[in-house]
Amino acid sequence: MEVPSCQSRSSYDDCKKTADWLLVRTKQRPRVAIICGSGLGALADLIDDKMVFPYQDIPGFPTSTVAGHAGQLVFGKLQDRECVCMEGRFHYYEGYSIHTVTYPVRVFFLLGVETLIVTNAAGGVNGSYNVGDIMVIKDHINLPGFCGQSPLVGHNDDRFGVRFPCMSDAYDRNLRTLAIQTAHEQNCGGFLQEGVYCMVVGPTFETIAESNILQRFGADAVGMSTVPEVVAARQCGLRVLGLSLITNKAVTDYDSNEKANHEEVLATTGLRARDLQRLVRHLVTKI
Repeated sequence: MEVPSCQSRSSYDDCKKTADWLLVRTKQRPRVAIICGSGLGALADLIDDKMVFPYQDIPGFPTSTVAGHAGQLVFGKLQDRECVCMEGRFHYYEGYSIHTVTYPVRVFFLLGVETLIVTNAAGGVNGSYNVGDIMVIKDHINLPGFCGQSPLVGHNDDRFGVRFPCMSDAYDRNLRTLAIQTAHEQNCGGFLQEGVYCMVVGPTFETIAESNILQRFGADAVGMSTVPEVVAARQCGLRVLGLSLITNKAVTDYDSNEKANHEEVLATTGLRARDLQRLVRHLVTKI
């Protein structure tokens, strides 16, 4: 397997070359982009009039190395709305720079995308959450950002956005309201939550002490992705909706015999993926 390069190629010119390459090869002009998390790539199956680009064929794109991530960009129509779907994302723990992780988001911006829907598989930190719940993300805690790992570190190109973007409104309030309304319309309200997502680098799952700390921080769910993409999207002025599928419960008790593992994550996404697909499909028509 090819080792991912940690070198950053995320300049405006690099991103524009990628965007221009895609625009020449598809007639689709999407205004909505969807990033699929672990095991959630089936969202791309809902798209009609597909045009598929494997990541390895796209100039400037890295390739995903994680099970449950197909590694392709899918253009097409979802309920007659032109969309682009990223079937598999990139993670910092794979060895990519944080700028490379967010490269696709900047490309989406240059494609003309206005709204980004990010999905992920997450561990439930909130004790009232159940495996299989869907959490609408209302805010996030960027632990890697506390340590300087931000896609905005370094030279700022004003063509992407301002040097100091606001993050108090990272997750669009109107989109969150719309998602909650749509979930109830699609009979998903019984397992719907709204809460705070915390990003850790991984790839290890959290220790018991770490899970307890995250609870005290105010986190409701924890995962290893999403936040860098949201930061880059907000700098570019994209509206963002985040959805977490709770695939396991964080272990907070030393007497527990529970152990988080990636196989459990993929198994749970398989069971609940259809509900999440239905929610996203009907939501897109309202955006």
